[in-house]
Amino acid sequence: MDNTPAVRNRIDYGLADKIQQVFIYSFVAAFSLACLLPFILVIIVSLTAEKSITINGYSFFPKEWSTYAYELMFSPRSSVPRAYYVTTLATVTGTIAATLITFCAGYTLANKQCRYRNGMSLYFYITMVFSAGLVPWYMISKGIGAYDNIWALIVPSLMFSPFNMFLVRNFIHGIPDELSESARIDGAGEIKTAFSIYLPLCLPVIATVALFYAIGYWNNYFNAVMLVNDKDYYSLQMFLFKIQSEITQMSKMAQGAMRSNPPKESYKMATSVVTMGPIILLYPFLQKYFVKGMVVGAVKG
Repeated sequence: MDNTPAVRNRIDYGLADKIQQVFIYSFVAAFSLACLLPFILVIIVSLTAEKSITINGYSFFPKEWSTYAYELMFSPRSSVPRAYYVTTLATVTGTIAATLITFCAGYTLANKQCRYRNGMSLYFYITMVFSAGLVPWYMISKGIGAYDNIWALIVPSLMFSPFNMFLVRNFIHGIPDELSESARIDGAGEIKTAFSIYLPLCLPVIATVALFYAIGYWNNYFNAVMLVNDKDYYSLQMFLFKIQSEITQMSKMAQGAMRSNPPKESYKMATSVVTMGPIILLYPFLQKYFVKGMVVGAVKG
């Protein structure tokens, strides 16, 4: 066996690298577990009997299990399925429309054929710093008919985020100009160039901004608070916002005759599980696009 100093140094470096990897993996695993535990606790509490929660509080090992909160939530007379439908409709429609508008704006501002693109970029940047306020926003939303209907959850949030628009613009800046020049030589117009050439190349950043918009629409309850009075158009987040003060009344509406101990805590947790589930399930499918879109869109300009 060769015991020269060079060989011993390589062995020492290899051992040090293994120790570092074990430490890093252990730290990441511990941190991931710490982030995961609250979600696990929410799920367990949602399946815990209300009496057990009242006596023992939140616990990872409840004394008594119960699915009554979910039975109540998805009973025929419950408002949760309707709120779920409204939120899903608003999220899907709003995300598609806002992402399309953002891509079109980003492509325009990245296009050298656009004469005043720098001035428009400054205009959009100003909106990130200054806001007109709540009263004009409310008056305009009500004036265009986005009030007490499904459009109240979609239209007021439809205007694209300048941050997302700059992500798309910077991403498009990184695409060689020769592609658009070749398309114009072949007779393609701006619309065909944008949607046939640039749109497929921009899928990573489009997936990124689409995830941003989807999370924003899914978690948005402010529009429902300000613009919706009809309970038929309450979003899931609005429904969750009102649960603590109206749980007894909702339970009576859901099942008619109510038990003596309504599942207040387990019902809130069950609603949280149903609310956060779709976004958690959506993210793994967009993760690779999300990371690539954020990195490329942020560093290229």
